[in-house]
Amino acid sequence: MLFMGTPEFAVPPLEKLVQEQRPPVAVYTQPDKPGGRGRSLIISPVKMAALRLVLPVVQPDSLKESETVAQLAGFQPDVIVVAAYGQILPKPVLDLPRYGCLNIHPSLLPRHRGASPVSAAIFAGDADTGVSIMLMDSGLDTGPVLAQEKAAISPQDTMGSLSARLSDMAAQMLPDVLDRWVRGEITPRPQEEAEATYSPAIKKEAGEIDWQLPAIDIWRRVRAFQPWPGAYTSRGGKRLEIVEAVALPGEGEHRVGEVVALKQEGVPFGVSTGEGILGIVKVQLQGKRALPAVDFLRGQRQLIGALLPD
Repeated sequence: MLFMGTPEFAVPPLEKLVQEQRPPVAVYTQPDKPGGRGRSLIISPVKMAALRLVLPVVQPDSLKESETVAQLAGFQPDVIVVAAYGQILPKPVLDLPRYGCLNIHPSLLPRHRGASPVSAAIFAGDADTGVSIMLMDSGLDTGPVLAQEKAAISPQDTMGSLSARLSDMAAQMLPDVLDRWVRGEITPRPQEEAEATYSPAIKKEAGEIDWQLPAIDIWRRVRAFQPWPGAYTSRGGKRLEIVEAVALPGEGEHRVGEVVALKQEGVPFGVSTGEGILGIVKVQLQGKRALPAVDFLRGQRQLIGALLPD
C-alpha cells in the first residue's frame, strides 16, 4: 500500500493505518515549500507525521514524469490511498495497483466535488456533510463510491473544526473499507451526475467581505473561511478579520457597512448589511492578536457609527 496526502486532514487516516498494523510502504506528499518571513522551507503535516512514524517519504514535483511513475511502480502497491494529496493522479498511476486508488473526500459525493468541499458545505448552509471513500478514475472526484458516512454541521462549525471532525471520521472508516474492498465485499456505487456540484479552490481575496450581502451569507463566509483565508474588512486602513460572528435581524435603519451598538451579551457591536446585522463576537486587527469584541471595542472609541471598510 502507498499513502498520498499533504495537509493536516490526511494525518489521522495515515496514523490509523499504522495503529492498525498496516503501514504504507511509502508516503507521498507535496514538496517542501518556502514560507514565513525567512522564506525557510516548510514541510507538510503529512511529511511531519511520516517522519515521526518512521515511514519512507517521497516528494515528486509531478506524477506525470516517467521516472516518477517507474519509481512508484517499484513499490508494487496493491492499493493507493489518497487524502487531499494536491496533485492529479495520471492514468498510468491510477492503473498500477491491483485494487485501484481509493480517495478520501470530505463531502457526500456527488455534492461538493473539487478542492474546497468543507468550506462549500458551510457556505451553502447544508445541514449535513460527511466522508466519501471512492474508487478513483480520471475525472475530478467522479469515481464510484465505496462507502459514505454522514455528519451534521453545527452553527458553531468552522472549516477548521469541521475538517478535523471529518478527518477523524475518515480515519475510523478507512481500515474496514480497505478490508471489505480487498475481500470483494463492496460493490462500487456510481455517482449521480445530475446531483453533482463543484467547489473550486478558494483564493485569498475571496475573504474580503461585501457588506451588501445578507448577514446570514456573511456569517457563513466567516465560518467557511476560518482559519483561511479569513473573512475580513478594513479599519483605519488595516485588515480587520471577523473571527467569530452571529447573524441577527435588522430593520434597515442603518447604512450598509455601518458599525452599530448592540445590547446582546458577548456581542457588543455589529455591522449593518444588505439584510440584517452581523453581530461581532471576536475580531483580529492586522498585527494584533484576536480579541473578544468586548475587549476590542474598549480600544476603539470611535468605532460605533463608522462605515466599513474604512
